[in-house]
Amino acid sequence: MKELLEVMVKNLVANQKEVEIIQTEDDNTITLDLKVAKEDIGKIIGKNGKVIKSIRTIIKAGAFNTKKRVVVEIIE
Repeated sequence: MKELLEVMVKNLVANQKEVEIIQTEDDNTITLDLKVAKEDIGKIIGKNGKVIKSIRTIIKAGAFNTKKRVVVEIIE
């Protein structure tokens, strides 16, 4: 999941070197903390949050076979 998120985000932002993803796992949950450059946060969130909602939907669909809940959080 981390690699999929990284590919999607790096194609959206201007500062690809600033993209950092931290993955943590619990029993039933995988948390992906996403950190991007300050000027790229708007590109990731999108108008009315549509881009981040789409990213979360794709990540959840990709994790369907793992039987774990996946949470994508943006860290400022």
